[in-house]
Amino acid sequence: MNRAFYRRATLSAAAGFAIAFAAIAAIGPRARLLWNSSASAPVGLYRVHVGARPRRGIFVAVMPPPGLAAFMVQRRYLGENTPLIKRVAATASARVCRAGAIISINGVARAVALAQDREGRALPGWSGCRTLERGELFLLNAPADSFDSRYFGPLSDQTMIGTVTPILTRVVPDAPWRWHDNATVHADKEVIHAYR
Repeated sequence: MNRAFYRRATLSAAAGFAIAFAAIAAIGPRARLLWNSSASAPVGLYRVHVGARPRRGIFVAVMPPPGLAAFMVQRRYLGENTPLIKRVAATASARVCRAGAIISINGVARAVALAQDREGRALPGWSGCRTLERGELFLLNAPADSFDSRYFGPLSDQTMIGTVTPILTRVVPDAPWRWHDNATVHADKEVIHAYR
C-alpha cells in the first residue's frame, strides 16, 4: 500500500468520526437511543421517551419479564437483557380474546397466531377472553411472525422502558434508509439493541 492510500483512508476515517461526533452533539447529551434489528418493527434507530405514557397505536420498548425473556433467549429470538419494540394494540378496559389462532380486540379480529416458529417449534399460546386491567398492555406488531401478545398475552406497563419514535429506519433489507425528521433527541446517550 502506498502513502496516498493511507492518507485517503485516514482522512475518510477522520471524516466518519467527525460526522458521528457531530450527530451525537446534535442529538444532545442525554439521548437514550435504541437500535432495533428485528423485522417485526422497522429496523433502525429509535429515540426512547422514558416516562411517556403508553397509548394505543404507538411503539414502546419493553423489557420482557424474566420467564418470557429466558424463553426468548433459549429460542434465540433475542439476546439477554434485550428489549423488544412493539406497538400498543390495547390498554386498560379493552377486551382481548384468543380463539384458536384468531386474536381479537373489542370483538374485532386483529391478528392471527402461528402454530410454529420458523424453525418448526411449537409457539406458546393462551386462550379465552379477558378485559385488560389498569397497567396492562396488549402488544401487537403487523408482521404475522412477530413474537408478541398473540403468544404471551398482555404485559404489565412496568416492563415498559418508554415509548419510542423512529429516527432512521427501513422496512425491508433492500429498502433505502428513511430519516424521520420529527425525532428530536434529548435523553441520555445510551444505545440499546432490540430484537424480535
